[in-house]
Amino acid sequence: MSMARKSYAGNTPFHSLLPLPMVASMSYQSVDPSTGKVLKHFKEITDRQLETSLKTAAACFETWRQKTYAQRAVVVAKAAALMHERVDEFARPVTLEMGKLIAQAKGEVVLSADIIAYYAKNAEHFLAPQSLQPASGEAEVQSSPFGVLFGVEPWNFPYYQLARFAAPNLMAGNVVMVKHAGCVPQCALAFEKLWLDAGAPVGAYTNLFISYEQVNRVIDDPRIKGVALTGSVEAGKIVAGRAGQNLKKSTMELGGSDAFIVLEDADLEKTVQWAVWGKMNNTGQCCVAAKRFIVVEELADQFLEKFQKALAALKPGDPMDPATTLGPLSTEAALVTLLDQVKRAVAKGATLVMGGQRVARPGSFMQPTILSNIKPGNPAFREEFFGPVALFFRVKNEDEAVALANDSEFGLGGSVFTKDIARGKRVASRVDTGMMFINHPTWTSPDLPFGGIKNSGYGRELSSLGIQEFVNKKLVRVAAIDAAA
Repeated sequence: MSMARKSYAGNTPFHSLLPLPMVASMSYQSVDPSTGKVLKHFKEITDRQLETSLKTAAACFETWRQKTYAQRAVVVAKAAALMHERVDEFARPVTLEMGKLIAQAKGEVVLSADIIAYYAKNAEHFLAPQSLQPASGEAEVQSSPFGVLFGVEPWNFPYYQLARFAAPNLMAGNVVMVKHAGCVPQCALAFEKLWLDAGAPVGAYTNLFISYEQVNRVIDDPRIKGVALTGSVEAGKIVAGRAGQNLKKSTMELGGSDAFIVLEDADLEKTVQWAVWGKMNNTGQCCVAAKRFIVVEELADQFLEKFQKALAALKPGDPMDPATTLGPLSTEAALVTLLDQVKRAVAKGATLVMGGQRVARPGSFMQPTILSNIKPGNPAFREEFFGPVALFFRVKNEDEAVALANDSEFGLGGSVFTKDIARGKRVASRVDTGMMFINHPTWTSPDLPFGGIKNSGYGRELSSLGIQEFVNKKLVRVAAIDAAA
């Protein structure tokens, strides 16, 4: 799910997909962000190893595509079952490598397993031939796999992002190759091993520890038939452009700046609880995190007071400890970037309501932060803050709330809080974004489509829509041989 500036590999700010003359390679290493300790290094593969992987994937596709849905479902359902059985085992490297609180890491494992199981169960139905009603004869639309797909995925949800790319496409008959984020290599290897343990043939799912130059080589390779990326706007432009030059289908999920709209008739106590969850889940490192809190004047002071008090109560500590309620940011670079964003915002006139500093303890911890009085000329008005920083805005009424929500280059998710559901639906229909939730922050489920518009990208993942992105919708028409043209 998506950073203030996500890199080629995901949501980190450390390179933001710089042009090749500036950045030729990247490091794959596990660093515990709660201590700063380097845990393990991993080497990039050689060009020869990359070629072997491409050949293996292409050969695997020719056999995998011939499997029935039921045969593929045996493997995919087994992968889901293994994740459900080994929640603790899969969760541990998530917390070690990117600092997610252990309870949330376990939740991600379960969600990922649920996604995989969902497609094992529903793929055949989603891709069943669609009968048409032509003026004469008969016709149907058939779905067939593209081939070898390439995904560039982020660190903030190290399994969930992989599951929503891999599961539908494997069930559709495609095979996938993935370049995961450089800071979660142990998670990348664990997910690749999952498919082998589930009985998938070698080449069905391939993890690639590759350089930026090799990423471009993979996109250019004629054996790659589609490209998916979750990353920054800059990354999206480069990868989508590269795919476009090769006439390859792509999907892009490029982050967001979700509005959290609070109307005057909202249930204040429950709304504040959801505000804390929506902002601080995964320490705010989520593309659909609540980022812009837009509150009508009648509730603004009360909301801000309660919100500030709730954030101040969060306790930093070891993310492996269930008692910890404030985890670290994923990397030191991510922390430095966020601190700089806050500093620049204040320098341009924003009010620092609370926080804004790193926590005085080892690791990449930041205080929960609220900024207010953010004017359109302030860089904070346009930027995505990927961490524990909330932007607070007062508005006079519903119309001003909608106008402010729409005044963004992003359009991923959003939410509105009101006791009047009809009113909530009306507001939701007016906000220009890919997803809107009423009385709940934007979130995800296997059976709900995920994706955005504007600078948040294009294409959809999850639900019946997600499995349609990389399949050929082939028309098959039957007509009488002597029919007129």
